[in-house]
Amino acid sequence: MTTLRFNKPFQVLTQFTDETGRETLADFISIAGIYPAGRLDRDSEGLLLLTDDGQLQNRISHPDHKLKKVYWVQVDGEISSEAVQQLRDGVKLKDGLTLPAQVEIIGQPAMLWPRNPPIRVRAEIPTSWLQLEISEGRNRQVRRMTAAVGFPTLRLIRYAIGPITIDTLQPGEYAEVAEKPLWTLFPKQKNSSPNRANKKARTNYKKRL
Repeated sequence: MTTLRFNKPFQVLTQFTDETGRETLADFISIAGIYPAGRLDRDSEGLLLLTDDGQLQNRISHPDHKLKKVYWVQVDGEISSEAVQQLRDGVKLKDGLTLPAQVEIIGQPAMLWPRNPPIRVRAEIPTSWLQLEISEGRNRQVRRMTAAVGFPTLRLIRYAIGPITIDTLQPGEYAEVAEKPLWTLFPKQKNSSPNRANKKARTNYKKRL
């Protein structure tokens, strides 16, 4: 089995084909038979896991497992302590209240790379950086959370999924990772046949495209 960690660049789709010619994973990864384990929006950057193990793909991507994910978030404005506490307590969105998040105000991450194109900058308005950890997987959740407390997201980078991080990877780079640390994150469940699990995971992935 092969499992990769990939530092997805800005405006790259988390799929291997696109009829309109936009950049996809195929522009960076040429390993056959692997599929993304979960999604990362085109306008977000950072860690994406890919694997040819159907059971592991399902464990990582399934919302019931509530795998912890850490994000670096640049927001518009100097964020207040009140807004940070709101994020920690849970934010009311259209699809319900979010679970409490772990949130800290941080400086600009030391390993940060330039984004192309760069974010919109307004000289008279500062920006803030947050480190935010959640275990849900709602659509565009982090962006909706910061907007709900009055500080829209300008840049969003996923730093970690469980124990796996983007450390040492530049945008567009990938490296193989051991599966064992990932399997330890999930409760023991009765496994189905590996071939059957792989087929089911790939079928579900294709339906989402």
